[in-house]
Amino acid sequence: MLLKGAEIARYLARPDPSRPGLLIYGQDAMRVALKRAEAVRALVGETADEEMRLTRMPGGGLKRDPAQLVDAVREVGFFPGPRVVVVEDTPDLATDAIRAALEGWRQGDAVVVVTAGALSKGSALRKLFETHGQAVTAPIYDDPPGEDEVARWLADAGLREVPREAMREMMLLSRALDPGDLRQTVEKIGLYKHGDPTPLTVEEIALLAPATIEADLDELIHAVADRREAEFGPLMRRVDQQGIAPVTLCIAALRHFRALHLAAADPAGPGVALARARPPVFGP
Repeated sequence: MLLKGAEIARYLARPDPSRPGLLIYGQDAMRVALKRAEAVRALVGETADEEMRLTRMPGGGLKRDPAQLVDAVREVGFFPGPRVVVVEDTPDLATDAIRAALEGWRQGDAVVVVTAGALSKGSALRKLFETHGQAVTAPIYDDPPGEDEVARWLADAGLREVPREAMREMMLLSRALDPGDLRQTVEKIGLYKHGDPTPLTVEEIALLAPATIEADLDELIHAVADRREAEFGPLMRRVDQQGIAPVTLCIAALRHFRALHLAAADPAGPGVALARARPPVFGP
């Protein structure tokens, strides 16, 4: 089964333990690792490692010793509870070993969670999971997390009262930070607000957000041009915190609106106008 869109985040937050296998793959190793950790935690809990209910193995070794995966999946644990076998950095060469584990899987066996880098459409590993009747495929893209996912992270950190304005600020942060840094920021906010029942504020988020965020000046100008009033305040605060001079803002705005005017007024069409604009719109 191939998950798409919002299904991916929802499933990885609460994976089905009755399914034998889960493939998580993507270009960004950090995003894949975060999703793998989330899915494994949901399947076996926080104490699985110390209770020996979690087994890890490199996917690269399965070609040489395919039986180790089947043995780990069928192994009876010393401690009661669900079990997971994580196969990391898995190449296509490991497909046969994983197929054998999925085909012989029975209820009560460990769930097989496989991670991999970018996989092409012709990947044997992808084909195995996508065509399997019970296994699940979760491709991880480089898009920032959606609002539902950020809201779930906030709730997990104990933040239940998040007004609309604060959520807008969090979504802006999600576009400025990579997922790992964003998750750490959410956890930091949760610790800061521990025992405080008042709603989360924009000021508290700004106080705890990483000081090294590089607000995109172009994003601020685009927000102004598109009349996205709700985004202007938070973006302007970040630009101000970076010490960007007012004249720099004015020059950026002038260039942007001059390019728009040239594109709208050129009789040869906007594409021709933007192609010959100076400084270049599309890079050197």
